[in-house]
Amino acid sequence: MKIKSLYIYAQEKNVGSLFISMGMMEILKRNIDKVAFFRPIIYKKDIVDGDISFILERYGIDMDYEDTYGFDIEYVEAMISKNKTNELINQIIEKFKRLEDKYDFVLCEGIRRSFLKIALNYDLNIKIAQNLGLAVINIINAKGLSVIDIYENIMIEQETLKDEGCVPFSTFVNRLDEEQHERLSLTLEGNDVNCYLLKEVKELDLLSIQDVIDGLNADIIAMGEHDQLRVISQIKVAASSLDNFLEYFKEGDFIVVPADRSDIILGLLGSLYSSNYPNISGIIFPFSMRAHPNIQKLVNGLDNFNIPILSIDTDTYDTARNLSNLNARLRVTSERKIALALGLFNEYTDVEFIEKKIQTTYNDTMTPVMFEYKLFAMARSNKKRIVLPESSDERILRAAEIIIRRGVADIILIGKVQKIEANYKRLGLDLSGATIINHLESEYFDEFSDAFFELRKTKGLTKAAAKDAMEHINYFATMMVHLGYADGMVSGAIHSTGETIRPALQIIKTIPETSIVSSVFLMCLKTKVLVYGDCAVNQDPDSEALAQIAYSSSRTAEAFGITPKVAMLSYSTGESGTGADVDKVKAATKILQKNHPEVLSEGPIQYDAAIDKKVAAKKLPNSKVAGEATVFIFPDLNTGNNTYKAVQRSSGAVAIGPILQGLNKPINDLSRGCLVDDIVNTVAITAIQAGQI
Repeated sequence: MKIKSLYIYAQEKNVGSLFISMGMMEILKRNIDKVAFFRPIIYKKDIVDGDISFILERYGIDMDYEDTYGFDIEYVEAMISKNKTNELINQIIEKFKRLEDKYDFVLCEGIRRSFLKIALNYDLNIKIAQNLGLAVINIINAKGLSVIDIYENIMIEQETLKDEGCVPFSTFVNRLDEEQHERLSLTLEGNDVNCYLLKEVKELDLLSIQDVIDGLNADIIAMGEHDQLRVISQIKVAASSLDNFLEYFKEGDFIVVPADRSDIILGLLGSLYSSNYPNISGIIFPFSMRAHPNIQKLVNGLDNFNIPILSIDTDTYDTARNLSNLNARLRVTSERKIALALGLFNEYTDVEFIEKKIQTTYNDTMTPVMFEYKLFAMARSNKKRIVLPESSDERILRAAEIIIRRGVADIILIGKVQKIEANYKRLGLDLSGATIINHLESEYFDEFSDAFFELRKTKGLTKAAAKDAMEHINYFATMMVHLGYADGMVSGAIHSTGETIRPALQIIKTIPETSIVSSVFLMCLKTKVLVYGDCAVNQDPDSEALAQIAYSSSRTAEAFGITPKVAMLSYSTGESGTGADVDKVKAATKILQKNHPEVLSEGPIQYDAAIDKKVAAKKLPNSKVAGEATVFIFPDLNTGNNTYKAVQRSSGAVAIGPILQGLNKPINDLSRGCLVDDIVNTVAITAIQAGQI
């Protein structure tokens, strides 16, 4: 998918994130109509973020401030400390997706890692970019580093991004001196890293009078119309006699002087009108002092006096120290600095190349958190009624509350109303939004019994047996789906797979394209989602059945936004092996390709050749599937079940399923060891399946 957003981040503060964001926004605004700006994490929610306010004001972006950020550091650290990182990422995704739906492009700026108080064993910026599916621009601070160190940092960042499944867009190395710039340019020659080297410009790092006012909360004694934009070259403390101090200060200095040093003040005022002395940028009085009234009277009577004078409550030492710790900010009103910054950006950046790269960069990253968000969004967009017959299980009740609260589906619970209400209230849950049906006393009972009798009477079913069947919660719930009182069913938390599937086979039955019910697992790996089938139902399918499983699996993949490229797995690739097992897969592949030529498929093929492009290039160089497979069909249940569990346990993959396929209406089976999250995901999947019938 072509990128619609970029993520800019730096590990340290004062590296120039806003500078790079501004340069990128200049490029975006002249090429794209509606551009949004978003910071997943800001410093404090009750303090207006400087970067956000700058970008919104300078580029006239029509956004509510609350939409421009995710959460502040305090909230983020609290969520992480409670082991709720995935929930946090989900919340950020939700806010980001609202912007992505509304705007043509979203430029994101990350948080400096140094702002976080808690120690993390991962990079939070990369985790956010990974889960938002964003191409990444990283910024490296060259100040104080050797050229070798800078080069190694560039390469490490590139490898880290690739290892984490992110798409590196470009690297900006900022604050290089002349020698560093020249040597690093030579070092990077012939390297394929898209890297831009920006020289340090001292003026961009200099404080302004406004930085002092904001940073120290200083009081204004005297200030001209544009004086707050004055740039401060250096901080000087007037501690010596006037005679000596006149030799000491230089052009643009900001002077810290006690207000009772009238001699120094008079000397500074005199220097303003003398061509033999430099011009200072301003004066600040410590101790919250004011100049003697006579001195103030003198100042008031001077023509064209335009030097800012401030006052601060700290002493001389602390005032000087606090001034030295301030950092310069780029402001919308700082036109000279902005012009200088953009000139620097344009001089050392290939703007035309970046414009083309934005149009041609693709990112197909799909993390487990992203996929879960996608499932919920798909389910919410076409809300369905899902029946959960196993209401006696605590996990079912907890999952039902999450589903209702997140608006994923409407929930129907089967059982005694008073008992279910007592159970969920005892657990502190609110399931007032669910529909509860006591199947034994339901008005539907006779209708369902009669319908089941009509369906199965040719098989010898009696009316009494039909009524007995409807007393079983799985049969009753399945009949609800069949007759349209519910859109899908999820069971299996306390019932076996057979007890879940048997009613579906007898009542729902299979679609015309297949004669068997099969299953898949959606395997959510670190940065992609694969489809594994059949790992739960068919023990040893023959060639015809295997072809049907492959076709059903390709349709399931498509239903969840995964482009199906089907690998028919075996222990050999192409014509390299022989034997009954290989022959079965060969025959199944031929049947699939004959009956469904529109489905891209390859077989027999080994797993490594199916997933690894380098292996595929050697074993099946002309295949459209090898190295890019998304759907993996195992030859039997033994192989499939063990493989999905091996991948799940050894790689940390999230396995969603088993998802039943081939039925006319969606019925899905849970593992009896399922977690609440498993149930929630299965309900979402069932709702999506119901919406696509």
